[in-house]
Amino acid sequence: MDATSEASFAEFVRTQWRDLVRAAIFLGAGPDEAEDLAQQTLVRCYSSWQRVTDAANRDAYVYRMLLNQLRDVRRTRWWRSRVDIEPDGHVEDVSGDVVTSDAIHHALAALTKAQRDVVVLRYFVQLTEAQTAAALGIPAGTVKSRLSRALAILAGSHHLSELSEEHR
Repeated sequence: MDATSEASFAEFVRTQWRDLVRAAIFLGAGPDEAEDLAQQTLVRCYSSWQRVTDAANRDAYVYRMLLNQLRDVRRTRWWRSRVDIEPDGHVEDVSGDVVTSDAIHHALAALTKAQRDVVVLRYFVQLTEAQTAAALGIPAGTVKSRLSRALAILAGSHHLSELSEEHR
């Protein structure tokens, strides 16, 4: 890889890391697993950076890689133990964030895998309908119908309604 491609890839990693991790979390990975998935996806991007940059829709291409990586991990049931490290000093109270995250995860768990994929890519990653369709390899009309059904389920979720009542 030449210096220009290296710089381009480094900028891509800098701007996309957080979004890849967030997408993996909302697709059902734990925080540590999400970071591993994002890193493995970026390794795949690096090894085929020319194909990534040549893709008609780079974001859809990369999120498709993330979805494939998640499926590979889940298919082989590969899990690693992690050592918990004790924090030094003051730890910020994130209980409110935990409640919000828990409510979102419970609400998303009521969706089918296909519906969850569409919701995460469309609203959390903020891909367009066309990009979401390309990432999932489905027609744009299927994205719309899955999204419509998923939003109806989420609208009736007591987890999200309880969350909105707490913030009133």
